[in-house]
Amino acid sequence: MSVSHPTMPMTRSESMSRLLHRIATLILTATAVTTSIHTANQAFSADKVRTPNFVIILADDLGYGDLQCYGHPRIQTPHLDKLATEGTRFTQCYSACSVCSPSRSAILTGRTPYRNGVFRWIPENHECHLRTSEITIASLLKKKGYDTCHAGKWHLNGFFNDPRQPQPNDHGFDHWFATQNNAAPNHINPTNFARNGKAVGPLEGPSSHLVADEIISWLKKRSDKTRPFYVSMWTHEPHLPIETLPQYQEAYADLDPDVRQHHGNVTQMDAAVGKILAALDELGLRKNTVVFFTADNGPEGDGLKNRTRGSTGGFRGRKRDTYEGGIRVPGIWRWPGHVKAGAVSDEAVIGSDLFTTVCEITGVPVPTDRTIDGASWLPLLNGEHVVRTQPLYWRNHLAPVKTRVGLRDGDWKILGSSDLTQFELYNLKDDPHESTELSGKHPEKFAALKKKLIDHDRKVLAEGPDWWQRDTADQPKKKKGQ
Repeated sequence: MSVSHPTMPMTRSESMSRLLHRIATLILTATAVTTSIHTANQAFSADKVRTPNFVIILADDLGYGDLQCYGHPRIQTPHLDKLATEGTRFTQCYSACSVCSPSRSAILTGRTPYRNGVFRWIPENHECHLRTSEITIASLLKKKGYDTCHAGKWHLNGFFNDPRQPQPNDHGFDHWFATQNNAAPNHINPTNFARNGKAVGPLEGPSSHLVADEIISWLKKRSDKTRPFYVSMWTHEPHLPIETLPQYQEAYADLDPDVRQHHGNVTQMDAAVGKILAALDELGLRKNTVVFFTADNGPEGDGLKNRTRGSTGGFRGRKRDTYEGGIRVPGIWRWPGHVKAGAVSDEAVIGSDLFTTVCEITGVPVPTDRTIDGASWLPLLNGEHVVRTQPLYWRNHLAPVKTRVGLRDGDWKILGSSDLTQFELYNLKDDPHESTELSGKHPEKFAALKKKLIDHDRKVLAEGPDWWQRDTADQPKKKKGQ
């Protein structure tokens, strides 16, 4: 038989004892949670996470709206669309300039083009080049034990494959397979590639596929496959002169032949990206490889004739412009287990950020002997905003004179003339297409941003070489090979 015992009231001392016990339990629980979070942070900074591989893919003259995952109604880009579902797609991703060479220089150095010296697209035999005094991300990673490879367009010197100027190997790339500027005579069967300083001669196939195959071959042939790697895959497509294999034009058979060529060229490039992504899977490298895809500037031409049919996604301006259509580009970031899959971010990011982000991921100290314009994206992994010490800024000597310089501060963007005597002000949150100029309606904001642009521009121009002062191409004229 069970016996029931009446509950006796607790004394004050017993009550206090239980209360203290509960407080102690809560403190221990909080300590355990704190320890767990600290352990997670330690795990994130462990060696195996600090040495992921990197594949940075840069398309040429690809508009913001040229991928299906960015809203194009016809162009088929299944591999990049899939990449976007596996990572984060940026809706406010910028190139560091609205023409090619400068934006490339910013990716490698983390420095805005007029600071690092590559202020313009570089014709053959031009003095402008990426100097060896600049520190590239490839050179930093090489010192950390990374294997490094560049394949595709280079366009960071005027004397390509020539000892008079630095070549990719002088900027930290162990292996390189590249052209000075465009694939010649076009994107099919190019004849102007060089590999590690030696001319390759005639090749068969689309340029982007040759580039992808080179990277895959290099990955498979590395002597020590336990070493991490950094790869730059800079495609020529869809830059002029556009030429596309028939199989990539089939989906656009109902369209004008020039439109078929352009749209098929983007699909051709997408297929090359697919080769690289498949190779990472085949080699078991997906999980520990950071992949980032973007473009060097907005689309060529007016979009209405010939083979220059790229889309800005409705943004104002195109290649060479400081309006959004010239500098806002696709940006897709995948890092399994770290970057949220299937996410869309409206954080404003720029090509120069890649330098700082890679440094922070790998634990490589960011150089302190020079101004670094790029900011790290790692706060995004914790749901926080990117912290900038330098503003988003652009200057392009080929942009229309009245809007040659630009600076973004939060949702606000100010454009200035070459001599900074004429200005335009826009609010990109309310007016992403830059249709309503607001300097008259917001005089205080306009005055503040005008001063900020003038001061920042002066500092940038004072830091870089004076090549831009001697350049005769001061007016925005379209030139062969841009």
